[in-house]
Amino acid sequence: MSDPSQQSPLEIAHVVENLDRGGLERMVIDLVGAQRAAGHRCRVACLYEAGALAHELESQGIEVHACRKRGGVDAGALRRLREWLRAAPGAVVHTHNANAHYHTVAAGLGLPLSRTINTRHGMGASRPRSRGEWFYRRTMRRTDVVAAVCEAARQRFAHQGVRPRKRLLAVPNGIRVEAFAAASHERRLALRNVLGLAADVRIVGSVGRLNPVKDQATLLSAFASAHAQLPDTALALVGDGALRETLRSQAAALGVADAVRFLGDRSDVRQLLQGFDLFVLSSLSEGYSMALLEACASALPIVATDVGGNREIVVDGRNGALVPSANADALTDAMSALLREPERAERMGQAGRDWALREASIETMAMRYDRLYRGADE
Repeated sequence: MSDPSQQSPLEIAHVVENLDRGGLERMVIDLVGAQRAAGHRCRVACLYEAGALAHELESQGIEVHACRKRGGVDAGALRRLREWLRAAPGAVVHTHNANAHYHTVAAGLGLPLSRTINTRHGMGASRPRSRGEWFYRRTMRRTDVVAAVCEAARQRFAHQGVRPRKRLLAVPNGIRVEAFAAASHERRLALRNVLGLAADVRIVGSVGRLNPVKDQATLLSAFASAHAQLPDTALALVGDGALRETLRSQAAALGVADAVRFLGDRSDVRQLLQGFDLFVLSSLSEGYSMALLEACASALPIVATDVGGNREIVVDGRNGALVPSANADALTDAMSALLREPERAERMGQAGRDWALREASIETMAMRYDRLYRGADE
């Protein structure tokens, strides 16, 4: 794979809905940082407001332009986006998800843009025949490449008729692996102290929004069964959402309220991961999970549901275990098995970190996108 630093710099214009907290937004911020470090000139436009994380780019001198779109058709927002695109003639335009993409294509009609690349994050819309998806598919003749974030998503988009001019392919997301330290005994003791747990308690951790798709309800049921077998365990749920109080009530009804910690939205997820013994993702649907990548980078053994792109990160028996979704018994068995075999769990965690260092770095992802921007993979 060619090194972007040895080639001429590019003008790259990213377009997102906003830069609020989330996996997509974190990926874009890290990608822009890596591209700038490689010598490229990067700009970011937000279709709506800039968002809570925009300051991370602005503090590096990277322009973040808010188009301030309102509901429905907003001619003013399209005009602002068009003027922003006009200011970078010949730029590679990289959009993220369908809404930002079809608005960008409409705003850029007739402008001298170099190439148009779209990344679809996740597994796509739950209603592929919706009006927004219809608009999106209509832009394909003006789209050079669509990148799905995992092979499972690429196959789904192909089935749904997403056909860009050049190529539909998978470009897995990357993270700043070097920013994550491996879980350690010292960090585990420190986290137990913070959470008010005994020093010998083993912590099962999960990171994600508290909503039906992440299915923490099944995770709570599975944990209650595992806890009955292994009382020296606790469950830490990182994230917030509409189901917070419902899940609290469920934990109480299951008799495990004292062993479950709801940690809410956190800015110290990297440090929390270092204190976990096991990472669990119970989702009903996933694309290419940033949470799983971060768990791998933290050398944590993983139990994940076998949905979406999860099996492209978790290899059953190598760095974790895959189980059917919405199956509390299977989740219980997989968690209990790894908690009972700490040495095997530690080997799995190290295997996950080794893989992340090779395949899941932000630099690897940036090099793959650099080839797309230059047309090298067509």
